[in-house]
Amino acid sequence: MSGRLNLLAGLAFKHIALRKRQTLVAISGVAVGVGFFLAVSALMIGSQTDFIKTLIDAAPHIIISDELRSPTPQPATLAYRGGAVAIRHQKARTEVRGLKDWQEILRAVDDMPGAIGSPSLTGGITLRLGGREEAIGLVGVEPGIEAKVSTIEDNLRVGRLRDLETVQGGLIIGEDLAQRMGLQMGDVVGATSAVGGTRTLRIVGLFKRGAGQLSASSGYVLLREAQSVLGRPFIINRIGVRLADPYAADDVAARLERRFGYKAESWQERSADFLSLLVTRNVIMYSVVSAILLVASFGIYTAVSTSVADKVRDIAILRSVGFSEGDLQLTFVIEGLALAAVGIMLGWLLGYGLMTILGSLDFSINGEHQSLPLDRSARQYAIAAAASLASGVLAAWLPARKAARVDPVDILRSAA
Repeated sequence: MSGRLNLLAGLAFKHIALRKRQTLVAISGVAVGVGFFLAVSALMIGSQTDFIKTLIDAAPHIIISDELRSPTPQPATLAYRGGAVAIRHQKARTEVRGLKDWQEILRAVDDMPGAIGSPSLTGGITLRLGGREEAIGLVGVEPGIEAKVSTIEDNLRVGRLRDLETVQGGLIIGEDLAQRMGLQMGDVVGATSAVGGTRTLRIVGLFKRGAGQLSASSGYVLLREAQSVLGRPFIINRIGVRLADPYAADDVAARLERRFGYKAESWQERSADFLSLLVTRNVIMYSVVSAILLVASFGIYTAVSTSVADKVRDIAILRSVGFSEGDLQLTFVIEGLALAAVGIMLGWLLGYGLMTILGSLDFSINGEHQSLPLDRSARQYAIAAAASLASGVLAAWLPARKAARVDPVDILRSAA
């Protein structure tokens, strides 16, 4: 069996060697297709991975808020539940916002392996300086815990998160807001809340420009400072949760919501629109790069078809001496596989070179130098190789079927 296979492989390689120009064209086509497949997929998958990582790290993996998925039933509705009575125009019961028994929720979070919960209080205040006013969302945090849950510390241009503990009335805002109000590090600004509380706060840190909502409309203070400014002592309305496995956020959020009733929103839920766009983007990307590989396989189809057309007499002789249809098909399929294999190896080198060039490009964004995120994993090389081999086998098999169906009697009679 091995001797027969060696003979068929020898015939295939002889066909390849005799047609050097067509062989070079077929190999070049596969190499270019594989190389650009690797470059495009590395760029697209790398940017997607970087984007998802940014989504995961930008905020806690789960945010438990004092919101409810459905409104709380009013007492009148509960009193006449199921009765033939329609209750209208009742006065809604006023409820105090905030997470009830938040210490228990926090303990439940901290009891989960690898999970950390950070309590916070959010609310709106107005900053005033020299007749200029700016409304911001104030967030009160515990710096030591918050630094483990979010990436606030990484987004600071100047200052440190723990300065909120060491400076009385410390406030961290974004560079854009500070520029609009003419504020600098150490400046004092007045703060007024909706309940009429007025305080003076001192700038102890600035967020970088382009740090999302942090720089646009948020300010961070110590938790007890926020409770004082907002007039809500001992109350929190949000718990941020960071997990050891970010992709388990959906399941963990669902369990916490069922247990405590409060809305627990995972990062997947908050970013559902973006994630659906990534799926569409991937479909488009793989369609385009697959088309590149399919076009590259046409060179193999042309080379094998030409080989079949030129070797009709030789095929007839092989059939007459006992070679089966399967043997002839295998011969030309081996020819296509050989062309694809050489093209894949050269394509890997081309793709590696293109990725090296793309990786060396440097861009300046918001004053910071960044390089293109690329996915250089072996998975992309394997996908390119598998797709190219499959295309090569298909491209070689189509003309090989024609060769296997040659009637040796008719060919030899016409030749005579």
